[in-house]
Amino acid sequence: MTVEIPLNPVERVEVLTVIDNVADALLTNTEVAKRLGVAGREMDTLPQIEAPLLEAGRAADVPVAEHGLSFLVSITNGDARRSVLFDTGSTVDGLAHNLRVLGVNPGEIEAIVLSHGHFDHTTGLNGLSKGPQPLPPLVVHPDFWLRRRIALPGREPYELPTTSEEKVRAAGFSVVERCEPSLLLDGGLLVTGEIERTTEFERGFAVHQAFRDGEWQPDPLIHDDQALVANVRGRGLVVITGCGHAGVINTMRYARKLTGVERVYAVIGGLHLATPLFESTIRPTVEALAELAPQVVVPAHCTGWRATHALAAALPDAFVPGSVGTRYILQ
Repeated sequence: MTVEIPLNPVERVEVLTVIDNVADALLTNTEVAKRLGVAGREMDTLPQIEAPLLEAGRAADVPVAEHGLSFLVSITNGDARRSVLFDTGSTVDGLAHNLRVLGVNPGEIEAIVLSHGHFDHTTGLNGLSKGPQPLPPLVVHPDFWLRRRIALPGREPYELPTTSEEKVRAAGFSVVERCEPSLLLDGGLLVTGEIERTTEFERGFAVHQAFRDGEWQPDPLIHDDQALVANVRGRGLVVITGCGHAGVINTMRYARKLTGVERVYAVIGGLHLATPLFESTIRPTVEALAELAPQVVVPAHCTGWRATHALAAALPDAFVPGSVGTRYILQ
C-alpha cells in the first residue's frame, strides 16, 4: 500500500532546459516559456568567445543541443529559491559548458537526481566532476548501476556505456540510493522512486536488456526510471520526466496517488515515444494525456516527432515546443 506523501506547495517552479535534442533561437516568448532567442535579443546576454573570422572578432558562446536531457529545477517560496539538477546529458563536457554559458553557478545545485542509468542522462557527470568541490549528492535508484544493452532482432546487441559506482564515489559524489519515493528541498520537491505500472498500453522497451546474476536478461520495464514532482500552490502538480520509460501516464497517475493532488498543471520532459517500436503507443498516450488535461505540455528529448506532432494537434493550447536555454515559469 502506497502511503500519501505530504508534498509542500510552492509559489513558483522554474525549469531551465540545460540540455535537450533541440536548440531553436527563433522561438519567441510565451506566458510560460522564456526563450534564449534572437528575436528577444537574449543572445546578447551570453558570454563572448573569440571568433577571428567575424568582423567583430567575437561571437556569443551559445548552449549546445545533443541527444540527451538535463533540467535545472528550481522552487521558490517567498525570497527563498532552491535548485536541483535533473539528469546530465550525453557528452562529457556538454553539461558543464551549457551551465556556464547559461549563467548557472554549480554551487547553487543542492542535489543531482538521475532519472535512470542510461548514458544520455548521466555522462555529463564527468565534466561536472572537474569543477569545484564539494560536489552535490546524487539521488538514484539501486538499479541505476546495471549494465544495459539494446538487442534488436537480427543485429548484434549494442551495450550502452555504464556509469561506474566506484569511480563516481571516488570522484567525490555522495550517493543516495532509494527505490521508494523521497522528498528534497524541505518537502518542496518529490522524487517518485520506482513508478507503479498501471496502464495497459505502456509496456516498456521490449528490446532492452540488463546484466543480472551473471547473464543478460530482458529488462523492458527499466524499473530505475523515476521523475520529479512539485506542487504549485493553486495550480497543481508539475511532473518532470527524464525518458519516461515508465510511461508518462503511469508517471502522472503515480504522482497524483503519491501526493493526493488530482490536478496536473504541467508535464515537461522525455516521453520515450520515438522510433516505430512505440508507434502503437502514441494514440492511447495522447488520448489519456488529453483526459488528464494539463495546462502545459513540453515534450522533449526522446518523445519523437510523430508523438510531438500528435500532442500539438490534440492539445494545442497546452503544447509548448522545447529548446535548450528555455526557462519554463510555472506559478
